[in-house]
Amino acid sequence: MHPMRAPFPFTAIVGQEEMKLALQLTAIDPTIGGVLVFGDRGTGKSTTVRALAALLPKMQAVIGCPYNCPPEQPFDQCPVCTGGHDGGHLKPGEVPVPVVDLPLGATEDRVVGALDLERALTQGEKAFEPGLLARAHRGFLYIDEVNLLEDHIVDLLLDVAASGENVVEREGLSIRHPARFVLIGSGNPEEGELRPQLLDRFGLAVDVTTPDDLKTRVEVVRRRDAYERHGADFVARFHDSDDVLRSRILEARERLDAVTVADAVLERASQLCLALGTDGLRGELTLLRAARALAAFTGDAGVEDRHLKAVAPPALRHRLRRNPLDDAGAGVRVERAVAELFGA
Repeated sequence: MHPMRAPFPFTAIVGQEEMKLALQLTAIDPTIGGVLVFGDRGTGKSTTVRALAALLPKMQAVIGCPYNCPPEQPFDQCPVCTGGHDGGHLKPGEVPVPVVDLPLGATEDRVVGALDLERALTQGEKAFEPGLLARAHRGFLYIDEVNLLEDHIVDLLLDVAASGENVVEREGLSIRHPARFVLIGSGNPEEGELRPQLLDRFGLAVDVTTPDDLKTRVEVVRRRDAYERHGADFVARFHDSDDVLRSRILEARERLDAVTVADAVLERASQLCLALGTDGLRGELTLLRAARALAAFTGDAGVEDRHLKAVAPPALRHRLRRNPLDDAGAGVRVERAVAELFGA
């Protein structure tokens, strides 16, 4: 049996700069609201998500807890943590940030959790068996081919993403547990549209394409081949650069609250959203949060125009209404509005 291979190093990924930046910003500030990655098959979407999760520092949690409870604030209905408090056996420790896959065919019970049938039959007890949403708490919930997800699962995710908790009422059980996670979705737009309600829930949306220059394509293939054939050696080559990036993300998290946002910057964010005709105020909020995370990442004391310009396309392109009089793509329309407001 082969040992499990370490994930592909994040700093070894060639190109796809917008996708990498979007994922890093949500790692700095999860309130940005997740990332939607749309593009061709075989462009490294899932590889990049797993690489980011491996890059992140481990988090403090109760060992063996199905909800990844933080030791200082366990969930009050958690059987592991509440039992441990009574008996004094809570074991805090460091665990990897969870990345939970939500498969397309997953049943509602598997997603939200259900009655533990084995315990019900053998011990006659009604106990809750946590689902994928519990496992994803404080981490990432990753949905590949998110545009093919069944409608009732989409509705569930919308409710949980909005409230930050999962409510289960069935078979005489009534459970309410925290479920705060960064939602990462990927898909191929040729295979189906995404429901507008779910589309709006993603903070950032990025388009990835197959590289069209020879040098980049050759380097992508070379690195992937080296990883497949000499996994440990290849991962070791990028250990230091991954470490540097990990430190930058941690430092950015620590300085995030100190980053200032002047009223003039807020006004420009709103002007941009007005010019594009985005619905609601989620666009402005996402633009603000992403720009602040970028300023923290680049070590700047306050948000400036250049931060807004950099994050405007991923923060706004998926929030535009279709314009029958303008056949330009959403990304082009955002870039055009940015150029008009900020200058070329």
